[in-house]
Amino acid sequence: MPDHDKDAPLRENIRLLGRLLGDAVRDQEGWDTFDLVERIRQSSIQFHRAEDHQARRALETTLDGLTRGETIHIIRAFSYFSRLANIAEDQHHISRARARSGEGGARPGTLQSAISSVLAAGVPAQALADFFRSASIHPVLTAHPTEVGRKSTLDREREIAALLLVRDRIRMTQEEQDESDAALARAILTLWQTGLLRRSRLRVIDEVSNGLSFFDLTFLSALPKLYAGLEDKLEALGLAVKDVPAFLRMGSWIGGDRDGNPFVTASVMRQTLAMQSDHALAFYRRELQSLSAELSLDTRLVAVSPELEALAAAATTTMLHRDHEPYRRAIAVMLLRLAETAERLNGPAATTTSAAGGYASATALRADLAVIEASLAANGGRSLALGRLRHLARAVDIFGFHLASLDMRQNSDVHERVVAELLDVVSPGASYRTLTEPERVKLLLKELATPRLLVLPTFDYSEETASELAILREAADQIARFGPDVLPNYVISKAAAVSDILEVALLLKEVGLHRPKTGALDLNIVPLFETIADLQSADTIMELLFRLPLYRRLLAHRGNTQEVMLGYSDSNKDGGFLTSGWELYRAEIALVEVFQRHAIRLKLFHGRGGSVGRGGGPSYDAILAQPGGAVQGAIRVTEQGEVIAAKYGNAELGRRNLEVLAAATLEATLLSVREAAPKPDYLLAMQELSDHAFKAYRGLVYDTEGFERYFRESTVIGEIANLNIGSRPASRTKSQKIEDLRAIPWVFSWAQCRLMLPGWYGFGTALAAYRSAHGETGMTLLTEMARDWPFFRTLLSNMDMVLAKTNVAIASRYAALVSDAALRDAIFGRIKAELEASITGVLAVTGQIELLAGNPALARSIRNRFPYLDPLNHVQVELLKRHRAGDEDARVVTGIHLSINGIAAGLRNSG
Repeated sequence: MPDHDKDAPLRENIRLLGRLLGDAVRDQEGWDTFDLVERIRQSSIQFHRAEDHQARRALETTLDGLTRGETIHIIRAFSYFSRLANIAEDQHHISRARARSGEGGARPGTLQSAISSVLAAGVPAQALADFFRSASIHPVLTAHPTEVGRKSTLDREREIAALLLVRDRIRMTQEEQDESDAALARAILTLWQTGLLRRSRLRVIDEVSNGLSFFDLTFLSALPKLYAGLEDKLEALGLAVKDVPAFLRMGSWIGGDRDGNPFVTASVMRQTLAMQSDHALAFYRRELQSLSAELSLDTRLVAVSPELEALAAAATTTMLHRDHEPYRRAIAVMLLRLAETAERLNGPAATTTSAAGGYASATALRADLAVIEASLAANGGRSLALGRLRHLARAVDIFGFHLASLDMRQNSDVHERVVAELLDVVSPGASYRTLTEPERVKLLLKELATPRLLVLPTFDYSEETASELAILREAADQIARFGPDVLPNYVISKAAAVSDILEVALLLKEVGLHRPKTGALDLNIVPLFETIADLQSADTIMELLFRLPLYRRLLAHRGNTQEVMLGYSDSNKDGGFLTSGWELYRAEIALVEVFQRHAIRLKLFHGRGGSVGRGGGPSYDAILAQPGGAVQGAIRVTEQGEVIAAKYGNAELGRRNLEVLAAATLEATLLSVREAAPKPDYLLAMQELSDHAFKAYRGLVYDTEGFERYFRESTVIGEIANLNIGSRPASRTKSQKIEDLRAIPWVFSWAQCRLMLPGWYGFGTALAAYRSAHGETGMTLLTEMARDWPFFRTLLSNMDMVLAKTNVAIASRYAALVSDAALRDAIFGRIKAELEASITGVLAVTGQIELLAGNPALARSIRNRFPYLDPLNHVQVELLKRHRAGDEDARVVTGIHLSINGIAAGLRNSG
């Protein structure tokens, strides 16, 4: 079937949802508003289909003449249409994936395909088994709030998605179809009557609660099913790996990441972990109750194991009516123990042994489930153990009593100030901050070698130091309460020296998480290299660190594994898209060499955002594009902002995305070593391109006088800072400098004005310079690189997508907001020229005749969105003009914030 025919159900669903939205607008706001929405919609579609400039002028005239009240209605209508189109697209992707699965063969990105590729390449079965026994794959949810939708809105959207799913899966009678239409209409009406905007800024605990909702939607159910499917696949291939370890688990930063977020305190972290634990235990209780209803087996009909009888014997005498139903009595005992466990874990004091019969650990709960499983298997009920019981047992393996591993993160500058204060108190005049780096390292090693503590219990430390020490003490308490998996990592932002890592080790010593006598270290210390300079020096820092016997002793207690985090967002803001990607790649190559030389296992943590400008893009391609040896069966990846809802807001889609991570890691680990390293010519060409791109990007963003003013006047950065999309401030400090601005609002702002500058700027200049130096021979080499080098191919593919979303005509309207005409013309002229050069360059290297020629489905999706995005951009500009001119009408500010929401929804991966 041709692709356009396969898209027919998608078009039908979009038309249906659009019609129902129109009905809601007409019924709620009247015919005049409905007619206005339709007139704008049709004019915009007509312009985009035929480049009808008369239609564009009519559209602009209509939009410019809107009253404030009409503007709000238009923004809401077009915003909701974009959100409804997203739902229809997601369901269509699920439907197409199921159809392809039914056509036979293994699709790329699935575990079946990865396993087949590995075996076809001649990799021994033992190596495959060893991979699953030692792999460590962790997607990590973060609270970076580029998802601007409210939970109330997202809940209704999930309801609509569920209704579309049913329509796709079953053949409905006319009566069922009518009921489905009515249910969709009700859900869409509820959406229309629900406010899109938050009226108050999110608290950290609100972000925690939002993150937990995705465990209910996806992770608690999807992950156990993924493992079951994997085990079945391995068994079918004759490669049964008994009890595949839980190598794929969830991580989180929400409630533990305090870098630049003063609202993450010891109390908040404690509450976060209690909420997570309650969530896991409540899920286990619900599943056990359902399992009890299923296992009504009667001992007068079937035998049970002695171990099961012993477990059931602990049931209370009030269960005499279950006398012949030992499974139900056993589960009743387990439910009671779980309730007591919850009381112990989240009570006022931590204990390390069970209280009043509660479970001392998740391992003990898993052992009781194993008793039930073994009894069923031994007495003719093996198939009964392969349903809910199997998934519940796997869930306990994955989530334990803590649900997700929470990372702590703080900036190295904070650690420096805290350590300096501690040292200055015990040794007045020491002046730690004035020491050179070698002097700092020497002093830190001396302190780390002794059990003597620096903190004086009665001393009144600064607020910052007291807060940091309180969080670390809380971490020690929580590890004692839940075990080491609850807080396994401490991430150091802005790591730029060996002393940055040793300072954290010293602070951990102060609370007993590092014990010098034995060399024990209770969590991983993870340096985050995030600027271009930091990436370039990452291998040198790790080399110096590994040469320290004291630190090697700490690593020995961590299994001789060292995790390193790479920052995609800040490196992009620092050096531009091309240079950021290249320096990340170079850093990985250099780190692999250092780690191999010291026989340390490397575990990379990729701090990717949702947008291409922050390291986003397809996960499968990104992982396979890593240099050889960089993925050693271990990877962590941040999942941020709108990406979380897009990837994991649906259980089936979520399972597929989780499987993609596992499949790509498997292939990158076992197949990349068999692939040739990039040719020297490729590396030289990439370095030359990066040098030119870096100069062009830095020249614009950091070296052009007035650029900061241009950025703030031509984008919605100021308005984004006031939109209640998260607990974290937009800047790390009160500074207005771009250096201090967080990468999220930086990228988000450029997306709103449809320039996407962080995802391409500098490439056009770089390519022109390279072509000038090397002629057509050089272009032939670049074309070969695009064909044969996964890294370069992925980089171009991501840039291709971003460039397709840009719109210079709309961007020019935002540029017109800059009050200084000379500044505006100079900077926008440079941006426009670079955009044209970058588009021309991508097409020349890839051989495409137009952007996204190799991805027609995405091209159609983007093309279909433009008629609904453009009016939002137009009214946003007009509202910005009014607001900045002093119009204090509340509807103007509301309209701006609503338009930000709508444009973000239409662009999807915008932050």
